[in-house]
Amino acid sequence: MEAVTRATTEPFATARVPGSSRLGELLLRHGLIGEDDLAAAHAKVRENGGAITSALVANAGLSEERLVEFLRREYRLPVVDPAEIDVPPDVIAVLPAILASKYHVVPVGRDGNTLTLAMADPTNLVAINEVKFVTGLDVRAGIAPPGSVERALERYYDRGVQYGEVLHALDNEEPDLVQQDQAADQRALEKATEEAPVVKLVNALLADAIKRRASDIHIEPYERVLRVRFRIDGVLHEIMQPPVKLKNAITSRIKVMSSLDIAERRLPQDGRIKVRISAGEIDLRVSTLPTLFGEKVVLRILDKTATHMDINRIGFSESAIRTFRSAIHKPHGMILVTGPTGSGKTTTLYAALTELNDIETNISTAEDPVEYNLVGINQVQMHDDIGLNFAAALRAFLRQDPDVIMVGEIRDFETAEIAVKAALTGHLVLSTVHTNDAPSTVNRLLNMGIEPFLIGSSVNLILAQRLARLNCPKCSHEFEIPAEVMIDLGVPPDQAAAAVGKKGAGCPNCSGTGFRGRCALYELMPMSDSIREMVLAGASATELKQQAVQEGMETLRQSGIVKVRAGQTTPEEILRVTIAD
Repeated sequence: MEAVTRATTEPFATARVPGSSRLGELLLRHGLIGEDDLAAAHAKVRENGGAITSALVANAGLSEERLVEFLRREYRLPVVDPAEIDVPPDVIAVLPAILASKYHVVPVGRDGNTLTLAMADPTNLVAINEVKFVTGLDVRAGIAPPGSVERALERYYDRGVQYGEVLHALDNEEPDLVQQDQAADQRALEKATEEAPVVKLVNALLADAIKRRASDIHIEPYERVLRVRFRIDGVLHEIMQPPVKLKNAITSRIKVMSSLDIAERRLPQDGRIKVRISAGEIDLRVSTLPTLFGEKVVLRILDKTATHMDINRIGFSESAIRTFRSAIHKPHGMILVTGPTGSGKTTTLYAALTELNDIETNISTAEDPVEYNLVGINQVQMHDDIGLNFAAALRAFLRQDPDVIMVGEIRDFETAEIAVKAALTGHLVLSTVHTNDAPSTVNRLLNMGIEPFLIGSSVNLILAQRLARLNCPKCSHEFEIPAEVMIDLGVPPDQAAAAVGKKGAGCPNCSGTGFRGRCALYELMPMSDSIREMVLAGASATELKQQAVQEGMETLRQSGIVKVRAGQTTPEEILRVTIAD
């Protein structure tokens, strides 16, 4: 930080800010570059974007050191190296990323109402004036090597896709090709999908969503607004608002990419897109839905490279790993995972299948849809329209000499009955059920019509789970959790002394949210002999839960409290994703 202090306490205010002369013309006039060099640099900027200073250094044989020394002598401005100093997060937060990237500038200090700006091109008065306007602060300019500015931008800002240029191109597009009350002209829609700005916008959205670790992209048309939102770490964030006149062109482009019927806008459709990235392939599951003002499109991003398929890496404690492994390595019986949509149930089941997947084991899965391809496992996609549902697939599996069966979801009596019979006849069955906690799963099966003695005999383990956002590792700091907050979490008053936890302040690494990534909260309920007897006796979910807690079960809320005390997440996040015991 000493370097920052020295750099930002130089007499910037007294330095003469350059006039209207542009940098390239200035260097040309002083003989540091030739006319051809300047023309080539401008051509490169027009073609690929970027800063003119970087283009001159790359193409004109002008070293960074010579450029910086010339500007220092010419304008008597101090030299600042933003990549070599630690800039406080609150200083970085003053200037939006889109502006910093557009003008290739980095704020490195603030003194009252004056912002210190590291610039590779201090002759750019447009940049200085816009920074003044946006921040409401005075600006002191410092000279920085172009490469240093680039490294600092990558370090301090999440330089996602810059939508400004794409939207500027879209502003010149023709009005919406097909009005809501008109019949779709397929040729016109096909032509629209080939327009460069539309293609660029859709590609930009996909690339940006993958970079930001989004799980879903929502494209939503309203009467006067077209809204794009990303679901990141389980929470939706608005990203942009493209011109509403292009809603059909954007939707049609996505339909073409996913092999859907672009002329059909009255019925829902489902498709898939495969995207290649440096780390491998990513599947996008596409769903369209007719709404009042057009088709809403949701793209689910299935990134296998970001999914932990290892039991040791999905967030279990050591004791939970032992309990779970013991259950999945039993030769027969049923393991049920419960939780709401998006709580990581499929990831947990895939981790279990990966553990069991070997040359001696025949594994079959019935899924709707198949989210990830697993080598060595027979995965079947459900097609209800032709009669291939979970029950039909289960019957077929039992004729295929299976060892392990996974059913995507038990949602009716027929599927539950076949799954229970499979578990009782020497097969290991894994599936999911939608309930609020582990003990409630027993009541759910009873409500489907499964007899209590069959539940007690077939089920080995019930696991409930939720996902809570993790504190950002770069901006989280310690704070004291008041005793009343601990009481709200469910800690008994006599044990609810003030505790020390952590929370994120918000930084470029977490896009200002204070959270980055998610951790799993687990509630594992093994079917002990006493719990089996209670099931046969018709015990309620509350009674089952009390017995399981007495036997050592950690509830979802208790699992969350452990992670709060460990500084992994915040009390507010646990209150958001769990209910009181």
